[in-house]
Amino acid sequence: MSPRERFWRDRRVLVTGATGLVGSHLTRELVSLGCDVVALVRDWVPGSPLLSEEWAGAVTLVRGDVCDQAAMERILGEHEIASVVHLAAQTIVPIANRNPVSTFETNVAGTWRLLEAARRSPKVSEFVLASSDKAYGQAAVLPYTEETPLAGLYPYDASKSCADLIAQSYAATYGTPVAITRCGNFFGGGDLNWSRIVPGTIRSVLAGERPVIRSDGTLVRDYIYVGDAVEAYMTLTERLAENRALAGRAFNFSTEIPLSARALVDLVLARMGSDLEPIVLGEATHEIAEQYLDASRARAELGWAPRYGLEEGLDRTIAWYRERLAR
Repeated sequence: MSPRERFWRDRRVLVTGATGLVGSHLTRELVSLGCDVVALVRDWVPGSPLLSEEWAGAVTLVRGDVCDQAAMERILGEHEIASVVHLAAQTIVPIANRNPVSTFETNVAGTWRLLEAARRSPKVSEFVLASSDKAYGQAAVLPYTEETPLAGLYPYDASKSCADLIAQSYAATYGTPVAITRCGNFFGGGDLNWSRIVPGTIRSVLAGERPVIRSDGTLVRDYIYVGDAVEAYMTLTERLAENRALAGRAFNFSTEIPLSARALVDLVLARMGSDLEPIVLGEATHEIAEQYLDASRARAELGWAPRYGLEEGLDRTIAWYRERLAR
């Protein structure tokens, strides 16, 4: 048995946001390692792999909301949770701009309530929080390092800055064993948010329709394949268990290949063998022009590196949608 298998075997883990892209892939990997996974589900998402694939039968599903602190305390206590991976969030930037209060409730209040529940639970030994590159806001110097100040301005960005700082506060004040991930834009099979650029482009091409770019195509971002993100969350949890000095610290995870929205769409089109011309709407507002990360700390201190990278990740993602949408 490998060190990873020994660590996760029979470990009781709470995954919030488990019906989402990263949450469903992470949960599946944990199940494959013999982990005892409790998945928090707020809304029933029929197309989510967590709710539709055979392996999901090994997961304990709990209906609830991270904003319900009493429920969080019950879950952590009754299920004797050792590790928490907190992924639950409202993650769509346009939705955050239209609905800031619900975004702040979920992303900020949900974080402090789950952290407070963990503080009251003697069994919790690792807590990994999903922050974001958006927590940095707009910085004059790129790429972002972990020393870049958190200065989110727009609703989604500000919610991630707040949650990130709250986690650091719990670590510093109460010794809560929480560490923080800051990742770029996720992509991979199972993403059902069609407004996102990768699944939206793939679905359009498979339907023979021109893909749509919501922005003017010049916004530059990091993109990280879901398999590499899963490796990041698992690695950080394992290292946190080995070294409590990581509590309160944040780590960037990135393939370190910044791309404009148009360049990413063109890359997807090329890998699908399509000559369709994108429709550029130029409608995106309140978004930062350029954001990308330096992941050298995660490489040096955690031993993490992307296993798949950008192009292999896109090929795997395209293959997933070809199969599923063909059904």
